[in-house]
Amino acid sequence: MGEERERCPAEVAIDLLQEKWVLHIIRALLDGPRRFNELSRTVGGCNPATLAQRLDRLEELGIVKRTVHSVMPPHTTYELTQAGLALREVIGAIDRWARQYLSPPLSKEG
Repeated sequence: MGEERERCPAEVAIDLLQEKWVLHIIRALLDGPRRFNELSRTVGGCNPATLAQRLDRLEELGIVKRTVHSVMPPHTTYELTQAGLALREVIGAIDRWARQYLSPPLSKEG
């Protein structure tokens, strides 16, 4: 049996952040708490099952906080924790890089 190598923290972070929709969700939540349907519209194109799965994972990791509001009708909001808010710098760095090196933006057609 071979030894399992310890993964570099950067590798773990990249694996998480490259999961489809994760950065879109985090970016949308940087503007403040959102309800599930509002978040779904803001992210756009992510099916509800995938969005729920990504939000559950981000909550498990302490990046997103889910709050259930016991009002009529009940609703749930999602917001970034301190760890999630710290990703503002990462997203800002990606934005600055894209503006400098991908301007004008590349078309999705390739």
